[in-house]
Amino acid sequence: MRVIGITGYKKSGKTTLTLKLSDELIKRGYKVAVVKHINEDLDLVNSDTSKYKEVLTQVAAITTKESVFFLKNKKNLEEIIKYFEADIILIEGFKREKTFPKIVCLREENEKAELFDGLQLCTAGFVSTEVNPKLYDFNILNDEDIKRVAEIAINKSFKLPNLNCGECGYQDCYGLAREIVKGNKTLDDCSSLEPSTLVKVNGKIISMNPFIARIVKNTITGLLSSLKGFTKGDIEIKIKQK
Repeated sequence: MRVIGITGYKKSGKTTLTLKLSDELIKRGYKVAVVKHINEDLDLVNSDTSKYKEVLTQVAAITTKESVFFLKNKKNLEEIIKYFEADIILIEGFKREKTFPKIVCLREENEKAELFDGLQLCTAGFVSTEVNPKLYDFNILNDEDIKRVAEIAINKSFKLPNLNCGECGYQDCYGLAREIVKGNKTLDDCSSLEPSTLVKVNGKIISMNPFIARIVKNTITGLLSSLKGFTKGDIEIKIKQK
């Protein structure tokens, strides 16, 4: 699954860029999903759904055109994106997240120092370049520039698992993510993305750091090795819970 962030301050063009980029990627045949950070509560004034949300932690609304699922407790990005069936996920906001590359939307030159965290792939904006011709790399309102940004999203987006296991040689996923953006490392350097032990629950992969993966692997192989007919090779176990 590929992920790219779109960050910036209010009125910097984040939503406009996200919409235009989504449209361009869809035209190219990609399934696109968006996660947006919102500081305020989702407001459903005078609706039955809003009344349910006051007393329940899980509420769903289903119409003839769409379905909406509200979870009252906060979920992290890793939990949320597991719900999506998408080729590329665009993350609007979430400036403090450090496990995927970003496009930074700018209004002023001094925002670069505040928003650049080593994960930026490029910058975008729609402030007049007559004020500062080098303010950003791509004009959000220019269709040709959006096509170039789409190429960046297709070729350079990624998502690290946020396990901070240290197996890659860096203290956390952020350290590896910065090196991937620089071109010094690749996703192959993250052993947690392609673990030797893979566990799925209801079709969704359960993220495990290498230490836990080894425990699961050694426990299962240890139990099975005492059984008659056991031979070394790939092991597949399916457990149906009632």
